[in-house]
Amino acid sequence: MSVPMILVDAFTAKPFSGNPAAVCILPEPPSEQWMHDVAREMNLSETAFLVRQQDGFDLRWFTPTVEVQLCGHATLASAHVFWVEGYLPPGEQARFHTASGLLTANRKGDWIELDFPSQPEESAIPPSGLLSSLGVEAQYVGRNRTDYLVLVNSEKILREIRPDWAALGQVDCRGIAVTSRSTTDEYDFVSRFFAPKSGILEDPVTGSSHCCLGPFWAARLNKTELVAYQASARGGVVKMKVVGDRVLLGGQAVSVMHGTIG
Repeated sequence: MSVPMILVDAFTAKPFSGNPAAVCILPEPPSEQWMHDVAREMNLSETAFLVRQQDGFDLRWFTPTVEVQLCGHATLASAHVFWVEGYLPPGEQARFHTASGLLTANRKGDWIELDFPSQPEESAIPPSGLLSSLGVEAQYVGRNRTDYLVLVNSEKILREIRPDWAALGQVDCRGIAVTSRSTTDEYDFVSRFFAPKSGILEDPVTGSSHCCLGPFWAARLNKTELVAYQASARGGVVKMKVVGDRVLLGGQAVSVMHGTIG
């Protein structure tokens, strides 16, 4: 089976920054093993596999080691491909049927807006090894269904984190979002996201973590519209609107490579 594969940098308008995702649009559902094999071969934080159905597309996301239940940047990349490559008319909404329910995307000028479920955290006792493996003191630790959230005192502390990967990989969760206020007026907050247990040491830009970070900072800053920077080596910008139990994630994307696989 030879199918098109498009590499997209998400949450950026500039190639070679943001978070790269491979987007694979298939004529029919492949085997799960084939998707695992392709994702491992691509060796990106996520590869998106899509199959057209009557009302949108079925969408699944795979890291090089596991299937995940929610992924923002690969969904953004998929929506970008639909409009740029002509799978959908420019004004038509993109609809994705996923393990996390129906997700939608709409074009907003040069930006794409994703409608995702809010995933708020609750205060949690940090598990053994979490803070020591990050090398930080926490102002607050929270936990939602999949991730830990760690609030630190400054952007400087956040940027200087050098995790003990072996120890951090023993923490039982999908990933760890570390966050602080931004030192600039350009952004409301900054974050980094580590997921060694999911086969990703540091994710460049993590849309799904902002489904937790958005509500967290909205409550702290008393505002429902936010702009954040994910301070990885590649970096990326995420806009958020917190609307009830949904978070509208805004991002840009750019195609960087076209090919086939199979």
